[in-house]
Amino acid sequence: MSNPLLASHPALQNVQTLLAISSCKGGVGKSTTAVNLAFTLAASGKKVGIFDADIYGPSIPTMIKPEDTSVFQENQLITPIEYEGVKMMSFGWIPQSNNQSGPAIMRGAMVSQIINQLLTGVNWGELDYLVIDFPPGTGDIQLTLCQLVPITAAVIATTPQQLSLVDVVKGIQMFDKLKVPTIAVVENMSYYECKKCDEREYLFGQGARQQLIDTYGYKNTFEIPIQKDVSLSGDSGTPHVLAFPESSTSKIFQSIAHDVITEVDAIHTGITTTPTLTYNVGQSMILTLPDGTEHEFSPAALRRSCRCANCVDEFTGEAKIKSDDIPEDIYPTEITPMGNYACAVKWSVMDCASIFPFERIMAEIVNAS
Repeated sequence: MSNPLLASHPALQNVQTLLAISSCKGGVGKSTTAVNLAFTLAASGKKVGIFDADIYGPSIPTMIKPEDTSVFQENQLITPIEYEGVKMMSFGWIPQSNNQSGPAIMRGAMVSQIINQLLTGVNWGELDYLVIDFPPGTGDIQLTLCQLVPITAAVIATTPQQLSLVDVVKGIQMFDKLKVPTIAVVENMSYYECKKCDEREYLFGQGARQQLIDTYGYKNTFEIPIQKDVSLSGDSGTPHVLAFPESSTSKIFQSIAHDVITEVDAIHTGITTTPTLTYNVGQSMILTLPDGTEHEFSPAALRRSCRCANCVDEFTGEAKIKSDDIPEDIYPTEITPMGNYACAVKWSVMDCASIFPFERIMAEIVNAS
């Protein structure tokens, strides 16, 4: 079945879902997430491909090592490399002028051309999922990818450090501006579990994943522990979920794949699971649920539930602004969706970056009234 959104790219017409795996920061296990999620999706019966969009430092050729990595062209299309039924393409497999393969040293405009050629010039055939391993960052290459083809959804990989969280937020905002829903967050290296005592040590801190849940309302968030076998699998060329299919990490990837499939199916069928927040000018806020049920409440009540850094101390949780300081006649000047699970609101006075997960609006305002 052809995808009408990809009619301008013949090589992609039979690809149903373009799934971006993004980290917005290097070294957080993004490619590990992309590879293991792709092979888990394939194990569930899906037809899957992987495109390595990191031209400067491709990881896929290290993490997956098929016997035959010859790249050739047939009928003006590049034939993808296959491994265990998954189709793949990476610039790391393209012979360079010195007969070597590997990362590139080139300017951004040339990189965009190469990405275009490798993504839209490969004979992908029929695929349920084409997993795109995005390069780190939120720059020209990421924008090129999202503008070149209609990305269905994104999965963001991160680590527990606050520094990673800052970049993840940039990525979430980038995808929101490009109308790409973020459907899951994977926190790699979340903890180390002692094999002798079964206690967990959070070596890189704790709380970044919860902040994403509290701020953006994400339902599908996952913790991947630090495991030696995951690293060894990545270096050996055999994906962890294939080498250790019964491991605890492989079972986590099965859960990720299940939730990704559920979210993507909802996107394709057009079944909305996202509430909408509107403002009846001069009167009340209206939260409309997917079943059509409407709930009304005052703008001031919503503003008082803001948990941005200006309103609540992010370390102690104590309120910086008292409820009495918020005027009753405050009203929203702009309401914009933030992914599938939250919305952002700008106010007439008391400027702040208010983001409200829909579940929190229901729990703290609708159900509490």
